[in-house]
Amino acid sequence: MPLTQAFRQRSLVRRHDRRRHQRVRVSLLGRFMLEDRHEYPCQTVDMSPGSAAIISPVTGRVGERVVVYVDHIGRIDGEIVRTFDGGFAMTINATLRKRDKLAAKLTWLANRHELNLPEDRRHNRIVPSNPVTKVVLPDGREYTCRLADMSLSGAALQMDDRPPIGTPLMVGKLRATVVRHFEEGVAVEFATLQTPESIEENFA
Repeated sequence: MPLTQAFRQRSLVRRHDRRRHQRVRVSLLGRFMLEDRHEYPCQTVDMSPGSAAIISPVTGRVGERVVVYVDHIGRIDGEIVRTFDGGFAMTINATLRKRDKLAAKLTWLANRHELNLPEDRRHNRIVPSNPVTKVVLPDGREYTCRLADMSLSGAALQMDDRPPIGTPLMVGKLRATVVRHFEEGVAVEFATLQTPESIEENFA
């Protein structure tokens, strides 16, 4: 195939993708890995099934491969195509089937935000009957900490040793993942959505 014809076909595919999948403004936490295999925390600004804008403390270089793990989305990978102050824009390499699934997720997330259900407040806060719980890290270390805040989807834990964002752990009897740091501890998201009854049972 002549080079000019191939270039025109790729341009048509890109234009079709832009028409089919518009960018959605979603603020989701995550972490990413550059070619040096170092991981950094990040947050999405907007996404489409073919691209994403990411804010992060490290930007990488244009053309560098990047792998990103985004809450509620999962793993995406691609290349950095542009950098800006405090972040970068990237392509997303995916099959048509995976892009359609990503489009459906983004549509749901966008509609949820239109209903004014921010990521951290989409479930009502619960006051636990026992605010003290046990945290177990993957290496077996155990901590007794205080539940500063809790909902059906996650909790804020007061603890001196703050595991890195993305660390899986057990909180009480629940599997969870560290999604944020704050001055007195960490915020975690449960692996499965709880009910008022199950959350009391798992933290009893």
